[in-house]
Amino acid sequence: MFVGAFHEVVVAKIKRPILPLSFFQRDPLICARELVGTELAWGKCSGIVVETEAYLTLNDEACHTFTRPSTRAFVERNAAGTVYIYMNYGVHWMLNVLVKGAARSGLILIRALEPRRGLSIMRARRGVDDVHRLCSGPGKLAQALDIAKRHHEMNLCADPRYCFMQAGLDAPVVADPRIGISRARDFPWRFTLAGSPFVSVPVRLANVRKPLTATKSARTFPAQ
Repeated sequence: MFVGAFHEVVVAKIKRPILPLSFFQRDPLICARELVGTELAWGKCSGIVVETEAYLTLNDEACHTFTRPSTRAFVERNAAGTVYIYMNYGVHWMLNVLVKGAARSGLILIRALEPRRGLSIMRARRGVDDVHRLCSGPGKLAQALDIAKRHHEMNLCADPRYCFMQAGLDAPVVADPRIGISRARDFPWRFTLAGSPFVSVPVRLANVRKPLTATKSARTFPAQ
């Protein structure tokens, strides 16, 4: 569990601590796991993070730093907690946050949210009514929150309108292999809130035909 100094933001008249810079100056796998269950505030909207994926900036073939000099330059010039935005297949923007300062650095993809504030705004942007479909994928949540290239290199530790906040959830987190990639697919670096109906793709059970990992199972971390 993260222990450090926090700033506070008032959400619906309840004070919530903002995750500080030091939260993102730790190992990417720890950060990706502990971001699950926090609340992402984005303008007039917010949602509980229910799914993330971790990508290491070194020796990870699925990370943009493996093939893109521009992404390596981004990592070099920016501090931890900075937004990294890219367009996936020319269709959807993707929200990532830079983790930097420990023995290894990484980018964490925010894959899914459970909508909390601004549902009418999200529905209008997405053109769908079902709350479970509003943010159940990285492209969907970017559209619902109106995330675009203009947010690239934003500091998520400074502005209470755009930040991660402690949400006080007490639920286990499940780790299983990353999805939607063609390389380095076996690393169990996707983290989901156990039992959440808002994730992009449900965790595969250990007894399905295709194994999850070398140990043929997902790993569940207890509530922090």
